[in-house]
Amino acid sequence: MNLSQDRTEICLKNIRMRFQMKSGDPINVFDGLDLEVYKGEFISFLGPSGCGKTTLLRLIADILQPTEGIVTVGGISAAEARKQHKYGIVFQKPVLYDWRTVAKNVALPMEMMKIPKKEQEEKVTEMLQLVNLEGYENSYPFELSGGMQQRVGIARALSLDSEILLMDEPFSALDEFTKMKLHEDLLRIWEATGKTIVFVTHNISEAVYLSDRVCVFTANPARLAGIVDIGLKRPRNEDMLISSSYLAYMGEIRHIFEAGYEKD
Repeated sequence: MNLSQDRTEICLKNIRMRFQMKSGDPINVFDGLDLEVYKGEFISFLGPSGCGKTTLLRLIADILQPTEGIVTVGGISAAEARKQHKYGIVFQKPVLYDWRTVAKNVALPMEMMKIPKKEQEEKVTEMLQLVNLEGYENSYPFELSGGMQQRVGIARALSLDSEILLMDEPFSALDEFTKMKLHEDLLRIWEATGKTIVFVTHNISEAVYLSDRVCVFTANPARLAGIVDIGLKRPRNEDMLISSSYLAYMGEIRHIFEAGYEKD
């Protein structure tokens, strides 16, 4: 896609993030991070556990606040963006309520917003069609596979028609076959809705396959080691996984990651 700075959706400026250990010693997760996410792009935060990628997602979502620096979403503060429901969040586990049906799980954010019942029902139908779960409205989470449960989580995150979808390793617990199918579903949903997607992963292959850009993070200390523009044509397909271009992007990201550690 054509990315330009005049289409900035999320801006992180001079972000510093410090946590206090039980010993009292500080941990610097970020020390002056600058990053822009463009409207309508699919961007991935890639790196090992402890590199700060989930922390960064939570800063965007206003679940955490930076020690220093500014986070803006659509030109307003992250806190105001949260109040305006600018984003939906999909976690590593779908966090569904077992006593609520699929339809009622999807409708939960709309219930909290006191949206009229008829509008809720129409939106639930629309979202379940979008994630290919028509006919499962009255099923309960324990009756669904892991992949189907994650689809419910995606439908719920999209139910308020938020402009941004934040996804924290949503497919990491799934088998490779289910994961690939959900990759296809996610790209279809992204292309259909035009939403901005920020995707956290530790899987290089997944990041390259899905993304317009990949932000490569290293840990100890946490640092943005580089950003890779993924020029693979869209729509993506499984044949790309053995293409020379795809493998070249994989190699480029590994090189950035390894070079990042050599600087420490």
